Amino acid sequence: MLPITRLCGGLPSGSELGTLTDMGIMVVLMAYAVALTVAASVGAVLLGTLVYVLTRKSGRRRKRAVVASALFPFMCVLFAGAWFVVYASINSLVFDRDPGLGDGWQTPLPNGYALMMIDTTDQGTVYNPKTQGKDGSISLRDDAVFGVRQLQVSQSLIFGARDVGYFGRIGQESKFVDSYFELQTKQNKVIEFKSLEDLRNRASSEGVTLNLRPFEAVFGDYRTTWFDYISGLILIVVPLIGFGLLVRWVWTIRRVREDSPHLATLEETP
Repeated sequence: MLPITRLCGGLPSGSELGTLTDMGIMVVLMAYAVALTVAASVGAVLLGTLVYVLTRKSGRRRKRAVVASALFPFMCVLFAGAWFVVYASINSLVFDRDPGLGDGWQTPLPNGYALMMIDTTDQGTVYNPKTQGKDGSISLRDDAVFGVRQLQVSQSLIFGARDVGYFGRIGQESKFVDSYFELQTKQNKVIEFKSLEDLRNRASSEGVTLNLRPFEAVFGDYRTTWFDYISGLILIVVPLIGFGLLVRWVWTIRRVREDSPHLATLEETP
């Protein structure tokens, strides 16, 4: 599995592009941690206050209910963090996909190749993981294409439009294209074309109707899978179940107070 990397250096040449470990995900995680901690603190105050009011005269059980209610938002944050670690690990180790955060994204294709985007989503890289270095570097090879802005995957064939000088336009959300290509994944070979019409004729000769789409759109078709939907569902359902149990418990305490005021008074007596 290729870890998320950042391309560095000047315009691509025949030499291998250097890579640096992507720290973007750490920055994003820290930002999320701060934001969620603040949100949990606000939620703890509001929820704890509400339960405090609802369970007045409920005896010693009231204190436990208030404490549990105040801790609940923080437990949700801890669960979200733990579940993200599980989600990211499975995505990386099992599915060869990015963890969903940070400034680098990657996903495999059914034909054995893979797509990667670094920092921006207006262009990306198509490459063969089997012929690249195990250290995570992406080299300029016959089976790798950089600066791809438009793409179409048709079984073992990949058609695309690229910007040869993409590196100088990173961050500009450019749509500039000056080269077209067909990548034959079975032969691990790239054929260049000077015009879109030439590429269209080539695709037609191979029984493919050319329909190039933005790189990001094609990437999304293969990046989002059933695992992402199930993971998102778990992230939402588990806290909801916990909240439901908390509400049920608090409501039970409140009803005991209303149905047995004498019992509640005895519990308050030291």
